[in-house]
Amino acid sequence: MLGFKRNQTKPAHKSARASAKNPIKELFHLLVSADGATVHRVRGGIDKPFFVLVIILICLGSIAVSTAGYVYARERSVFGYDSFYFIKKQVVWAALALAAMFGMSLVDYGFLKKMALPITGVAVVLLLLVFVPGIGVSANGARRWIDIGIQFQPSEIAKLALVMLLSLYISKTAGRAGTFKYGVLYPASLVVFFCGLVALEKHMSATIILFLLGASMIFIAGVEKRWIAAVSVTGALGASYIIFFTDYTKARVDAWLHPELHLKTGSYQPYEGLLAIGSGGFFGTGLTGSIQKYMWLPEPYNDFIYAIWCEELGFVGAVGLVVLFMLLAWRGFTIARKAPDVFSAMLVTGLTLKVTFQAMLNIAVVTSIIPTTGIALPFFSYGGTALVMQLAEMGIILSISRYSSGEKQEIKLTQNTSERISVK
Repeated sequence: MLGFKRNQTKPAHKSARASAKNPIKELFHLLVSADGATVHRVRGGIDKPFFVLVIILICLGSIAVSTAGYVYARERSVFGYDSFYFIKKQVVWAALALAAMFGMSLVDYGFLKKMALPITGVAVVLLLLVFVPGIGVSANGARRWIDIGIQFQPSEIAKLALVMLLSLYISKTAGRAGTFKYGVLYPASLVVFFCGLVALEKHMSATIILFLLGASMIFIAGVEKRWIAAVSVTGALGASYIIFFTDYTKARVDAWLHPELHLKTGSYQPYEGLLAIGSGGFFGTGLTGSIQKYMWLPEPYNDFIYAIWCEELGFVGAVGLVVLFMLLAWRGFTIARKAPDVFSAMLVTGLTLKVTFQAMLNIAVVTSIIPTTGIALPFFSYGGTALVMQLAEMGIILSISRYSSGEKQEIKLTQNTSERISVK
């Protein structure tokens, strides 16, 4: 039987009032302040449907990398003319990623809450290292990689950091989301900060995902509709400026609107991707039966791997993969709904949205619904560090799912008390 023990402590608002004059100090005070309530639940098993869906996607992704990349690897000396170059590396990374998922599934979500600010600090430092000569790596006019023994994109860590930071902030300001200051201004400032750093790298896809994640989490936190409209208009104006007045993104949009004029440059890969999708028909050409991967579609194992998947497995395979991602999102939101507290609920929601948005945008790019932005397909596109990050995040969701059993407890937090509520 559950019982609540209330320990009254003196309200501590003096420092809060003093810091209110300085918005930055007040925001910092909110993030480092003590929690208003601590909820303990009995730890159970992981959410099996979610786990099974992740394993299915990993297995299918490995198969897709194998069939999409073996011709490209066989024809390139840089890969040693080894047909199995990509799949061998992907299997190794998948094993490491599964180990990361298993490890993170054992981590208590309370520890993750304590690590939100340190991880944010690490993410900011890594984003700044991109601009340091000798560490940052430039490619195709963009500077979005760093090389510190291993090469990876700091924006992947930035996405996780933003989700954790917003989850922490929202958990600290429960009940005040309806005000402009706490519901919009402060959380939007955090989102703009991260988006600005990533936009300087000319990494528009990551910037878009960060903005969508931030806006969605602010909306879910309970912000008033009038502020949602204001944020939406501001975001649309900002996106329009970037698209139409930045040379890098403007070239991408021109190639998307007029592919016939840019077949030798920006629209060649999307054009060949559409040919692959159209060639698949209803049931596809069969696994390994793709023609476009024979050096027609550039880097078919990477961002455009969905095009080869559609060509070989047809409309049935294309829709089937979308359904799998939809089921993963549904199960993630179910775990979030049953989560023990605000922080864990928002963390699961944000990580689920991250995978969902990334899958949606990748499929939209490959099918030419939106301009090419360089978004990888989660669990499918070739890449080691990204896969490890994705499965580590799935491990976080599985960790929180251990505490999502039993009846949901509604605990109302007051704004004017530092009262601590504990569950025996």
